[in-house]
Amino acid sequence: MTAPILLEAVEVERTYTLGRDVEVPALRGVTFSVDRGDYVAIVGSSGSGKSTLLNLLGALDRPTAGHVRYDGRDVQELSDPQLAELRNSRIGFVFQSFHLLPRLTALDNVTLPLVYRPGSKRERRERSEAALEAVGLADRMTHRPTELSGGQQQRVAIARALVTEPALVLADEPTGNLDTTTGEDIMALLESIQAEQGTALVVITHETEIARRATQTIELRDGVIVDEVHR
Repeated sequence: MTAPILLEAVEVERTYTLGRDVEVPALRGVTFSVDRGDYVAIVGSSGSGKSTLLNLLGALDRPTAGHVRYDGRDVQELSDPQLAELRNSRIGFVFQSFHLLPRLTALDNVTLPLVYRPGSKRERRERSEAALEAVGLADRMTHRPTELSGGQQQRVAIARALVTEPALVLADEPTGNLDTTTGEDIMALLESIQAEQGTALVVITHETEIARRATQTIELRDGVIVDEVHR
């Protein structure tokens, strides 16, 4: 019995227009699916279309042609407020550069995605504290990003991604700004969360070793899938 499809891209194209007449195709006919609880790595060199695809999978952009569907819902048919709700309720983002607000504590950074959701301030705080505890930062909740190491900042970013209990976590080069040992710790943390909580994990990476750990690897080149491996 196969797991229900969480996310699917069907013949997705994304073309950017430069000036009046120049069109640049970033993605050309990309098709694949992500089941609930999957661990997928998307690899490719610079300019292959990875970042464009990430934006589409994260409902940050819409395809020029084709379809991106969550639970069967086509993002092309959703309004901007509906897309914002989809991102807030179903998708967690982990970025290479952490994207933490420097003036806020770790706890306040993690709480941000909950601000516009139902619940009291106490409930939001308790959920954020639990998320930080889950990534091993119970003793760093009141620290600001400048008081944390790179690895700790990335753990805060992971806690922020998980605090809404998303069905999907998108990680964009999550080890790119970290040393090898810290990067290994971060990937082990993401993988343990994926395995234990059943959260689908999609990692954008250029690192072959990371890609080999996934159960599905998709290789992009010039906006086209040139290889797809299932393990």
